[in-house]
Amino acid sequence: MHDDHFLIIESAGSWVDGFDYNHWLPSHPYNSGPEGHSFTYVGINYYYFLMLKSFGIADPKVLMIFNRLLHAALSMIVVIYGIKITLKISTVQNAKIVGWLLALLWITPFLAVRNLVETASIPFLVLGVWLIIRESKKIDFLWAGMLIGLAVSFRYQIGVFALGIAAIYFFQQKWKAFLFFCSGVLILFIFTQGFIDYLIWKRPFAELEAYVTYNLNQGTEYLPNQNYLMYFLVLIGVMLVPLGFLLFAGFIKSWRKHMILFVPTVVFILFHTFYPNRQERFVLSILPFFIILGVIGFSLFKASVNRDKIWRFSWIAFWIINIPMLLVASVTYSKKSRVEAMYSIHNDGIKKEVIIMEGSGGGSVSMLPRFYSGEWQSVIYDRTSKEQPPIEVHEPAMVPDYIFFFEETNLEKRIAEYKTIFPDLKLVKKCNPSLIDQLLRYLNPKNSNEYIEVWKTNAQR
Repeated sequence: MHDDHFLIIESAGSWVDGFDYNHWLPSHPYNSGPEGHSFTYVGINYYYFLMLKSFGIADPKVLMIFNRLLHAALSMIVVIYGIKITLKISTVQNAKIVGWLLALLWITPFLAVRNLVETASIPFLVLGVWLIIRESKKIDFLWAGMLIGLAVSFRYQIGVFALGIAAIYFFQQKWKAFLFFCSGVLILFIFTQGFIDYLIWKRPFAELEAYVTYNLNQGTEYLPNQNYLMYFLVLIGVMLVPLGFLLFAGFIKSWRKHMILFVPTVVFILFHTFYPNRQERFVLSILPFFIILGVIGFSLFKASVNRDKIWRFSWIAFWIINIPMLLVASVTYSKKSRVEAMYSIHNDGIKKEVIIMEGSGGGSVSMLPRFYSGEWQSVIYDRTSKEQPPIEVHEPAMVPDYIFFFEETNLEKRIAEYKTIFPDLKLVKKCNPSLIDQLLRYLNPKNSNEYIEVWKTNAQR
């Protein structure tokens, strides 16, 4: 979940401190125009950091604790209104099952507090769907459209979900619902993407245009994946086996009776399925609806002794597997070594630190989150080739203040080489990856969750 630390937090945090780390804004000298990033969610985080820092709260870990707590509070909308949606269209028993799954599914507490647009948009999506299902007043469709429009503004691809809802109303000839809902989506989207982009770029929808252009020209080359069943397998796998298969069967069974939920959900899945860039987290936005429809749909199968036995066995197996996974996932510290490495130099009194990322032990290094060091103008460069000499410094300004040693391979030898140049080299911190980071890297070496040692050179520049 690289974006959790680096996409939203790095941008918003740097803006508050008067920098533009990712050079997204036109005022940055290296900015070449819109890059396709919606400013809605990052803008909200910017004002959040600005508010806390105005009260004197500046420690990055404290800022993130409050950030996580805020997201956790918002995630309760998913649980509460997921129950309400189920209760409105199904039974009390199904609503209870949905509530327990939404609250205590092993991965949901972990995802709920991440700064990912795929998950941060879910509360607004679920609340909007509740207003649609409730149908108490015509104005509800307008408010529903505005809430889902906000979710679309967080993540453009959710627009496919909104189109699915609009299509249902259109083909059912529910014109008032269609017009109110579409108006709500457009009002929010035009304000957040049209008006805001006009203020920034002097033309509306500049970021949306850049996003579409990028994906048409280059997006298909990014992380290609030929597994067309991937998203269905992700949903089944997240719900654990065998319960995941039962919920998938229920999801398919629900299509006729609950089209207003099924159609936008399946359209969303199919859109991502046929788009070449496939990443598992893309499907997370509709996980609550898969759960709701899966539970309701399975109850629609004809009652029988065998069906009840299969459900009871799956339910027991789910909790036996889910509870330990829940306990682990709920306290998981993602990207721990990188965060701790940068936090170890927070408030060190050095302006514009020069950092070498020494990765010759593994031949690669990982991007470091500057947010946790509090210094946006640091110079960070890497030495990864095993054939390179320990260090080559051609300018006094490039003499390092810190050396971050990645990986434990030949670590003592690598440190000794640098001590011949910096005899006062001093250990600052040893940063171990978390247990889950180690597990993920074991399962897939592409997960860059390395051991890092931070050493200070005490060099005079």
